[in-house]
Amino acid sequence: MKKLNSEFNYLSDMYEDSYYPSFLVDKIQLNIRKVVDFLEEGKHSIEAVQEKLDEMTIAINELEDEFYQNESEIETVARDSIAITVEEILQYFEIDIDIEEALRERDW
Repeated sequence: MKKLNSEFNYLSDMYEDSYYPSFLVDKIQLNIRKVVDFLEEGKHSIEAVQEKLDEMTIAINELEDEFYQNESEIETVARDSIAITVEEILQYFEIDIDIEEALRERDW
């Protein structure tokens, strides 16, 4: 079974920008890690992977109010950082899902 390198850099642009509270970026990372854990379990159908990505994206959507309460939001830099992280993970696990499709449930 393939494992993602423990040194993998999640959401680097968000962590480097003080506009994004680290504890909220941690919550996004936790949701992405759930997908990674699922992928590390072994071979799954594209449909099953997409379902996990949808769950992840909906969970990230639900953080929007917390970002607003902390004078932040999931905007361009955050969207790109999330997309780049997810895209790199999909490439590593050789999963052929377009990033737009992977994040199709996003509100951001």
